[in-house]
Amino acid sequence: MLSRWGYRKLKATDDGDAHIETESGAETTGGPGSSAPWWNRNRYFGSVLFNITTFLLPALYGTLSKLWVANIDRSMVATTDAYTYIGVFAEVINEGLPRGVFVVIGDRSSRSIQSRVNITYTLLYVQTALGLILSISFSAAASSFAKSFVPVETREASLTYIRISAFSTVFSAISAAVAAATRALDRPDIPLAVSAIATTVNIILDLALISTVRAKSIHPTVNTQAAIRLTCDGCGALVGLAYFVFVSRRALSSTPVGLRAATKPNFVALKQLVRAGVFTFTESAVRNALYLWLISNIVSMGNNYATAWGVFNTIRWGLIMVPVQALEASSVTFVGHKWGAWRAKVGSHLRRAKAEWLDIYRIAQPAIRSLAIVFFIEIMLFIILTYTGGVRSFAFYLSDSETVSEITAMMWKSIEWCYIFYALSTQMASVLLATQPRWYLYQSLGSNILYVLPWCIAVTRIGMTEQNAWLYHRWVFGGSLVVSFGIILFVDTVWALWLRSGKSEMAPIEESI
Repeated sequence: MLSRWGYRKLKATDDGDAHIETESGAETTGGPGSSAPWWNRNRYFGSVLFNITTFLLPALYGTLSKLWVANIDRSMVATTDAYTYIGVFAEVINEGLPRGVFVVIGDRSSRSIQSRVNITYTLLYVQTALGLILSISFSAAASSFAKSFVPVETREASLTYIRISAFSTVFSAISAAVAAATRALDRPDIPLAVSAIATTVNIILDLALISTVRAKSIHPTVNTQAAIRLTCDGCGALVGLAYFVFVSRRALSSTPVGLRAATKPNFVALKQLVRAGVFTFTESAVRNALYLWLISNIVSMGNNYATAWGVFNTIRWGLIMVPVQALEASSVTFVGHKWGAWRAKVGSHLRRAKAEWLDIYRIAQPAIRSLAIVFFIEIMLFIILTYTGGVRSFAFYLSDSETVSEITAMMWKSIEWCYIFYALSTQMASVLLATQPRWYLYQSLGSNILYVLPWCIAVTRIGMTEQNAWLYHRWVFGGSLVVSFGIILFVDTVWALWLRSGKSEMAPIEESI
């Protein structure tokens, strides 16, 4: 099969990298160790560049949108966080099957390109159905949702915003599936296209309808921003879906039988996805359930406190988190490739195989690269943002409230250093996510059950007020990041020892078509 993706016959070389050969035997660009330049999307650093751009665009918009809403009505800034909390619910399905694709679709050594594309189509069908069910549920339960996640001062005014935002869930489900699967297929340009289209249309509509340079005859509300975001989420998801359909059909165009079979949902493909995705789904469900439990407590502290927490997260999880997310996306992709290459070398039919220390190092090498890079970046950001006083000014810029900016600065000073541990933990966890997701579940349950759950119970019994809430919340959120680092370090070590001893059980590999 001659195509843009090519007929992939991989061989493990002495340096542990996977080299791709065409039918003629000539090596092409593709895996690490190939002759492709470093900025090629199939190479680690090229992938990082694509992923940085992909995550940067929505982060820029997320920051800008809060500023514009503050200019419309500062009391409604906390309402926009309802979109974020809907997204937390959606993460359970978006981090379920899609997070498991790197060990399945990312295995380019033991699976044919037809099988990998078929698994991707199956994933898209399932995610679309789940996203639609969730969207309808949120819209129908808007009032109940507002009681838990919107401050009482703006609760009634937020119902329409929630109903509009609810339908972003189906588009986020499609986007998550497209992004994860295409990264595993070494096509980071597709999630970049999703991000670019959604952000570009968002900025154009926001400038025209809700920004400070809009026409004076237009009188926007916070619901205008919700409708714009829904429209643009839909545009991004549909463009990404169309882009994937185009390149997949082009890749399989010389094999019409394979093309017809690859685009149909397949039970074997679903079984392969579920086998990996059940662990990531469970992990996400537990983690996000506990987080939302804590968020409902934060919201009960009043509008200023809830807004400050939302602004803190906009700063921390927006622009500043882009390098962490981009490096993790590249790490999990290339660890998945190396894991597949190692399994092909030892025999993909084996349920247990003994790895040498050099094999383990080669599998984890992309994560080690990401770890070193992100550590340097996080240290620099911590020094710059903590000691320049820029956070308070930025918080005021986003919220248009002196009180909110003071609370945000206090939050930042207390726990920002803990996010250095989070950045490192994220890269370390990518090794487990892209090889044996059950171990990824183990490390997450360790930190959430042993540390976060007791705090979730405690905050409901402590007589917390807006004045003393942060005394406890900083130990919950900051402490969990530090504890998680220690647990992931321990679990990674045990994973390596079990793999070295040949005790670790691996999922069977089945071709879907």
